[in-house]
Amino acid sequence: MDLRFRSLVVAHAVSAYGTYLNLIALSLFSYEVTGSALGVGAVMAVRLLSGVTAGLTAGALTARLTRRTVMVATDLAQTLAMVVLALWATRTPLWVLLAAVVVLGAGNTLFNVALRSAVPVMVGQDERARANGVLVTARSIATVLGFASAAPVISLGGFGVAFGVNAASFAVSAGAVLLLRPRTDTGGDGGSVSDPGGTEDGGDGFSSRRGGWLRRRIVGLAGPLLALIALRGLDALASASHNVALPLAAHAAEPSEPAVFMARFWAAWAVGTLIAHQVLKRRSHGTSWGERAFAVGTCAMSLCFVAAFTGPPAPALIAAAVAAGFADGWTEIVYTSRLQAAPDRQRARLFGLSATAEQSGFALGTIAAAAALEALPALAVVGVFHGAAACGALMLLFTVRRRDARRDRDHSDRSSTSGEPDRSSTSGEKGENTHGTSTGARPLPGP
Repeated sequence: MDLRFRSLVVAHAVSAYGTYLNLIALSLFSYEVTGSALGVGAVMAVRLLSGVTAGLTAGALTARLTRRTVMVATDLAQTLAMVVLALWATRTPLWVLLAAVVVLGAGNTLFNVALRSAVPVMVGQDERARANGVLVTARSIATVLGFASAAPVISLGGFGVAFGVNAASFAVSAGAVLLLRPRTDTGGDGGSVSDPGGTEDGGDGFSSRRGGWLRRRIVGLAGPLLALIALRGLDALASASHNVALPLAAHAAEPSEPAVFMARFWAAWAVGTLIAHQVLKRRSHGTSWGERAFAVGTCAMSLCFVAAFTGPPAPALIAAAVAAGFADGWTEIVYTSRLQAAPDRQRARLFGLSATAEQSGFALGTIAAAAALEALPALAVVGVFHGAAACGALMLLFTVRRRDARRDRDHSDRSSTSGEPDRSSTSGEKGENTHGTSTGARPLPGP
């Protein structure tokens, strides 16, 4: 990874800081504009819905335009939206607020899809896992700093200052992309995107004029990758439960200083993600894995978050938060790297579907968890939601194990029939290619 990519990561971290600061500021501001908790929920729902819709169109948009163009355009659009809110902070009409959250929701999704699908082009397939670790680390630090600074920024400068800071963070990101001009597309600067593994009909062997719209979004994608995306959506649903329940746990554990409790928890979580990056960075050789490692990490993350809500003493709570952060960082890096192994044109579609699954799961989880917390304790709600994610991970593990056993049996049968060793089983990368997910890249890091 060169200095250009690291500079881009720093700029993206600045943007992420403004985004997480704005999550708190915008929720409080929405209550001030709408005057009710229902109104706040409606505004957040509009934001999530716009993100879900953008995820469905992200693949087609990044195929039509360059990824760099999408990144710059979405950053500039979000900058403009936050400038408008900052200027009208004292007298913002509801329609302006809704228009701004639509831009924020769609812009954030499109930018992330473009960035994540462009990482292998910017750093090469060999370095993609390490690059994802750097991105996860930067975002984790930005998350903690954004949440921690939201209260003092709002109290000292009001919503206008908070929105202005967020606008400046988007402008920094857009400026960095424009100045650094990273290579984000295999077709070259300003050229069309080429797909070394694709075909003339769009890289998936299926004409865009045939079949339904949703079918065109998923056709040609390997079954294991779709199962991986489905588990990611279930994981997002489970994660919504602990995000909703954590303020309740903070008030129960430390009624006088709930903010301190939450800051300590998320700081420990961020330390765990840093450790995950350091561990994966050093395991740069070994056999290829993807679905199995992601499923195991999801199980571990669910168990750690449930343990954090059992009311443990402070040291045990910090340990659980660090372990949850480690598992969170592990799954993020492994999952992103696995999807990035797909052919270039297929990759954008995968990340678009992933964004849709994640945001849909989180939105549904937020609503369901909030309703369940009205009648059930936090531990029960978090346990049920994360238990569902763990069950989904176990199902994926079972499916992957059966698939690998069937593949080994087929290889053995072919070898015994021909009397020669099956060369397709001598490479982990070629084994992946039978499922349409390999681009000839080096296998992901593994134990």
